[in-house]
Amino acid sequence: MRRLEFFSEGEIFHIYNKSISNFGIFKSKENSQRFLNLLDYYNNNNIKIKFSDAVDRGIYTFSNILLPKSDSLVKFLSYCIMPDHYHLLIKIIHNNCLSHYIGNIENSFTRYFNIKFNRRGPLWQSEFKAVRITSDEQFLHVSRYIHLNPTTAGLVKKPEDWKFSSYKDIISDDHFLKEVLTEFSITDRLFYQKFVNDNKDYQKKLKMIKRLVLENA
Repeated sequence: MRRLEFFSEGEIFHIYNKSISNFGIFKSKENSQRFLNLLDYYNNNNIKIKFSDAVDRGIYTFSNILLPKSDSLVKFLSYCIMPDHYHLLIKIIHNNCLSHYIGNIENSFTRYFNIKFNRRGPLWQSEFKAVRITSDEQFLHVSRYIHLNPTTAGLVKKPEDWKFSSYKDIISDDHFLKEVLTEFSITDRLFYQKFVNDNKDYQKKLKMIKRLVLENA
């Protein structure tokens, strides 16, 4: 767990982590939904019991993580769950809660996965990465990058076809950019959609170039 870095209220971060050996931990819809449920459940300043107990007692109901609650620890601005990794763009609501929050999620998912597949040992490649967002340009670039992950990887033709992403919600309902995700300088969902799609082929090309360079290094 992180000890030295202080995550301050109001700051925005790009959070991501990858499975050990690029293992496809999120290849099934069930596993992806479980992780999404954990993001929702542990984003709460008043957690009393662990997620599995809440499920067993029938007291947990999933809600859209883009819609912040009064007791949320972080505010979700963009997210995407890929077959072997995840990306989150979040805003800190409570000082220095991030390490504990992500730790709860990753540890809970590891326990769930190991029990489900009768395995032991760590599931994550390393400690989660946190990149501080310091400008609007960086913010928009990271959000677009996150939402284009499924098309860049060749999993879908259109980013809105990827179920475990915030993109479809953002481009389908004016409410999000106009009233909820006010951190975005773009407030028109159709303009944001164009902003993302205009970079789709370029981002995919960059990945291909990077792969060629690495393979021939």
